[in-house]
Amino acid sequence: MVMLHKALCLYIFEKEEVTTAPLRDRSHIDETLRLATEEKAKDYAAALQTLRKIYHTSIKPMEQAYKYNELRQHEISAYPGRTLGDQATDGEITSKPMVLFLGPWSVGKSSMVNYLLGLHESPYQLYTGAEPTTSEFTVIMHGEKIRSVEGIVMAADSSRSFSPLEKFGQNFLEKLIGIEMPHKMLERVTFVDTPGIIENRKQQERGYPFNDVCQWFIDRADLIFVVFDPTKLDVGLELEMLFRQLKGRESQIRIILNKADNLATQDLMRVYGALFWSLAPLINVTEPPRVYVSSFWPYEYAPDTSKELFKKEEISLLEDLNQVIENRLENKIAFIRQHAIRVRIHSLLVDRYVQTFKDKMSFFSDADLVFKEIVDDPDKFFIFKSILAKTNVSKFDLPNRDAYRDFFGINPIASFKPLSTQCSYIGGCLLDKIEKAITHELPALLSSINSGKQPGLSSCEATGCGEKPKNRYRKN
Repeated sequence: MVMLHKALCLYIFEKEEVTTAPLRDRSHIDETLRLATEEKAKDYAAALQTLRKIYHTSIKPMEQAYKYNELRQHEISAYPGRTLGDQATDGEITSKPMVLFLGPWSVGKSSMVNYLLGLHESPYQLYTGAEPTTSEFTVIMHGEKIRSVEGIVMAADSSRSFSPLEKFGQNFLEKLIGIEMPHKMLERVTFVDTPGIIENRKQQERGYPFNDVCQWFIDRADLIFVVFDPTKLDVGLELEMLFRQLKGRESQIRIILNKADNLATQDLMRVYGALFWSLAPLINVTEPPRVYVSSFWPYEYAPDTSKELFKKEEISLLEDLNQVIENRLENKIAFIRQHAIRVRIHSLLVDRYVQTFKDKMSFFSDADLVFKEIVDDPDKFFIFKSILAKTNVSKFDLPNRDAYRDFFGINPIASFKPLSTQCSYIGGCLLDKIEKAITHELPALLSSINSGKQPGLSSCEATGCGEKPKNRYRKN
């Protein structure tokens, strides 16, 4: 087994040194991803404009009034999976689908990006080699001309979706780089290549919080490729930590066994089984993620290997990618609606804390002691149960109760107004507007996309046309 491993490593190294090998035909990539077809860009832009308008008029005011972004900083486990992070920006709403490449060092992540984009032997191909090569987080995105963008510039540009990365510090921004190019595929998707995981390297040695940065990208990725090759199947502490961070994102994960044409069919079957054996304890789901077996680089498959199988696997992966691209607008609308539901639940809970505090206060009461009692034992005052009883909220959507102890630790209860007072004759009531967005506006926008109709909002839907707001939360 040791001899096989050494021979395989030598073969892979020699293969990477060969630059005169015949190149593989890439026509199936453009065909599968339908890059030659013209999109209805105008309709797409109109839908995004409507989505942005719904967010700014119906969701963001509630976020700001009840400081939802402060809850997100303290609430870790209540909402697994993709989150909006802080308050949404136009950059996040209008951003393209993101495909994230993760995995051990030198398994072919950068070569795969080069192959999909046809960057081989171009000035902007990502550097590859047998040794650990990628030390930066590289974002490959669309631009009018080919150029590189420094991390500090990406973080400073509020129109992009990467400005929140500034919180990870200057050392990280020096390890962040963007590459812009006028590429048809990049008009529809953004690729992110990450540094390879090296098991003997500690996070502190990188000079920035590597796992936290990975989590930021994981939370925003629409598709996550975790890449392995036949020589790197062992799962160490770093890789185990990565799979913990992927909990709740199993539907977005695709496992790739790359460089598969380096093995004979019998050896490949053994390696495939070994990969599943290594990953089984880390992926605790009924249906495991899809595993693609192929060789993603620009050269022809090795002779006497399962070329037809590898070609079918590659096309299957491209179809998977194409589905994410084609469903990007529907996914974004559903994501914003999910975020609006969470903002609404948070606002209802804060309102309930405020009402309970007001009801329990008397002339002789100590405000700090009264509120401490409420925050320490919300069940005693039916804070969460009352939300379930009076509103259309699932108990599975309720946030972690302990998060509100930290939340009110930095946001005094006196800084919040009851929902019954959050109304105006011009703008309407915050609660009514966010509920209308959840139940009517966002579903209608989704229906217009699926039916091919031109999306839009009437002026009355945005402002209420000056009608007196009907506040069902106001006490008579």
